[in-house]
Formats: sequence, structure tokens, C-alpha cells
Amino acid sequence: FLGSASKVIVKKDSTLIVTDGSTLHAVEKRVAQIKGQVENSKETYQKKILGERIARLSGAIAIIQVGAQTVIELKDKKLRIEDALNATMAAIEEGVVVGGGCSLLRLSQKIDIIKESLDNLEQKIGADIFKHALSYPTTLIANNAGMSGKFVIEKVLSNDNASYGYNAANGCYEDLMASGILDPSKVVRCCIEHSAVVAKSFLTSDVVIVEAQESKPVRVRPPMPPRNLIPPMPASEFQVFESSMHALVWSHHKCAWDE
Repeated sequence: FLGSASKVIVKKDSTLIVTDGSTLHAVEKRVAQIKGQVENSKETYQKKILGERIARLSGAIAIIQVGAQTVIELKDKKLRIEDALNATMAAIEEGVVVGGGCSLLRLSQKIDIIKESLDNLEQKIGADIFKHALSYPTTLIANNAGMSGKFVIEKVLSNDNASYGYNAANGCYEDLMASGILDPSKVVRCCIEHSAVVAKSFLTSDVVIVEAQESKPVRVRPPMPPRNLIPPMPASEFQVFESSMHALVWSHHKCAWDE
């Protein structure tokens, strides 16, 4: 008997058992017993199963409590935390590379070497397209930060340090690996693979249906003419206007006298 659980989460492919930590000593004792079975076992498959059981029993979890003032802010924070957790898990699986698009930018410089070994003209055109696509993330980050993408690319490539890049948050060039600006290798690899698959499907398709966004005309209020451009009132109309004002004032005084 290893104790009771305070929370159990059962999903389609996994089961998570959360305890209060009171049975930690019993679990450690059970893990030690399984390790002894691994040492005495000679079958590879059995060692693998026992190793997975040790990992599950000795593993731990972290409970992150998210708070916010509004529901919208709470949902946004939860999504950000989920993205961070997924990125961390991906980094544990395949490691990390330099962020800020610099790893893809430096990979784009290797395309010319691969292009020389290609015999087909269409393949060479595809290599040029792929080279431009690999350098585009750095260009986009620089443009969003108010910098010239072409200038940033030239500045980054002028340094031989693979970790050297542009920090858009601080607006400076530095060692991105030391600053903690990283991308999970798995995420970068999957982005390249999926983008290539989508581009291939697009090129080999006979017809592509897209939804065009209709541009709505923006109503602009006509500007008021300057005062010096307002045409003067004709003399005849001015006399009629002056006579009307006199009549209005006379009728007002007459009403006051009658009262």
C-alpha cells in the first residue's frame, strides 16, 4: 500500500496521480526495489518496462496557479504558460538553438553550397526560394522592431560567432545564447518541415481556393475650408439679413411693452 491520492487526472493516453507528499518514503522504497529487479534482470524488454516504471514513480509535478484581474487576462496568461511548457518539453527532447531567427539565418548561408551540387534548374530555383524563406524570420523581427531587415542581416552575418544576433527587445546586438533568447530545436525543425510540405502541396495543386477579404472604403470627413476662402455675402442678401435682425429686435421690444 503506497497511500492515497489527493488528485487523479485520467486522460486518453496518460494517468496522473497527485499526492500530498506523505507517502514519499514508501515510494522511494518501492523504487529501490524495482532498481534491484533491473539489476537482476537479463531481458532487455523487461529492463525497459522496469525503467519506465521507475521514471513514473520517481517523477514529480509542479502546480502553477495563475491569477488575473479579468477573465480575458486570465485566459491570455494560461495560454502563455501552456506555450512555455510546450516549448520547455520540446527543448528537453531535442535541445535548443539560438533564437531571434539567427539559427535559420546562418543555415541559409549553407544553401549556396548545396545549390552547386544540383543539376536541375528548377531545383536551383527552389534552393533560392528556400534560402530567402530561412532569412525571412530575422527580417520580420527587425522590421517589427523598427529596424531595417537588410541592415540587421548584414550586421549579424558579419560576426563569426554563431550565437551573435539582434535582440529586438533591447535594440542591441549581443550573444543571444547568453541572454536566454533560445528556440527549441524541435519547434524549428517542425516549422521547416511543415512549411516545405505546405509549399509542395501548393505548387502541385491545379486549383487553390482562398478567401479574399473585401476592402471596405473608409469614410473621410471633408475638411473645412479656411476662413479666408469663405465667399463674402452679397450686398443684397446682407441687407435682407440686416432688415430681418431689426424686425426681430423690434418684435421682441414690442412684446416686452405689451406685457
